[in-house]
Amino acid sequence: MEQQILLKIRSMLEPLHQDIDTYIKIIETIWNAGLFGISFGKIIGALFLFSLFIFFRSRISRFIIRRAHRISRITITTIDDHLITALEAPLSFLPVVIGFFVATQYLSLSGMLDLLIQKICHSLLIIVLFWSVFNLLQPIATNIAKDVEHRLSATMARWLFKTIRAIVLTIWLATLLEIWGISIGPVLAGLGLFSVAVGLGAKDLFQNLIAGIIIISEKRFNPGDWIRVDGIVEGTVENIGFRSTRVRRFDKAPVYVPNTDLSDKAAINFSKMNYRRIYWTIGLVYATKVDQLRTVCNQIKSYITEQPDIFALPPDAPLFVHIDNFGESSINVMLYCFTKTTQWGEWLRIKEELAYAIMDIVHSSGSDFAFPSRTLYVESFPGGEQAEPFIPPTSSLHETTQGENT
Repeated sequence: MEQQILLKIRSMLEPLHQDIDTYIKIIETIWNAGLFGISFGKIIGALFLFSLFIFFRSRISRFIIRRAHRISRITITTIDDHLITALEAPLSFLPVVIGFFVATQYLSLSGMLDLLIQKICHSLLIIVLFWSVFNLLQPIATNIAKDVEHRLSATMARWLFKTIRAIVLTIWLATLLEIWGISIGPVLAGLGLFSVAVGLGAKDLFQNLIAGIIIISEKRFNPGDWIRVDGIVEGTVENIGFRSTRVRRFDKAPVYVPNTDLSDKAAINFSKMNYRRIYWTIGLVYATKVDQLRTVCNQIKSYITEQPDIFALPPDAPLFVHIDNFGESSINVMLYCFTKTTQWGEWLRIKEELAYAIMDIVHSSGSDFAFPSRTLYVESFPGGEQAEPFIPPTSSLHETTQGENT
């Protein structure tokens, strides 16, 4: 009886067993087929390998950076420390690239998928490489900035480093395009045509760019200099850009001047002055005598030469105090000298003190300052006509008396 029951149960479970075997075979087929012909076992293994590299990423990069810093401490210079700091970000991304490469190699890909993965790996390596070079440019530029600025200028150095970074970025993009089979020749040709079209429409932009290069190469002025361009602007240069230069006026208003206006016209750079000039014409009255004129000139010159800390004296700078000419209403004395300070406020104060001293010298000599005047001498009236003399008329009573006396 029991055997019959067991046989009956077995006969009932036999179809279910066959179904389970069928399901297991289906699962094995799907598992082996996987995704894009890759079994799920390999995919899970690749993900596990990639996860290991991600997990140890910070530890690996930190270990490499620490060892590099230990080595850099032995050296005398500090540039290697800055270089290592610049490489921290690319180095921290490098384990991700290596992990992706190891995981994809474990998959044993083939065909188009293998070619696609190879291009991705090459692109990631190129990104890490150029990222490192791009970051290294900044500490290198900072280290050699003083030498470059000494030979060129601070603005030219900034422009040069920006150009180098742009070139590196262009090569970076061109390399990535080549990896993905995009020829850069037609791209460059298209850009050439595009640049011609843009150049025709943006002629002023390129003119200002060239003018900016001329300004920097000639070292006309640098940021921080006080300049004046007649009819355009006067103030302190803040930035020399590719198209325009920002000048801060003394009322603190910014003025954006196209570079062509600054390169084509005369620009006075007051910050480059060694001394600051005082050029006056002092008019004295014509009643001034020769001895008084000599006294005025000599005392003004003595006042200046007795203050070598304030005024620049020959042979460093010229000094002239002489009678220059005879004006319409004054004898003109020319004063031509230079102050050692170039600061505007201090220069105005020195001019004021000099003006007070000249007034005392002129008045103490017995002379005086002339003011514009004109004397008109009339020899004859227009047309040559002269006024008739006035003869008073004689009365009739006066005539009778004269007759009787006769």
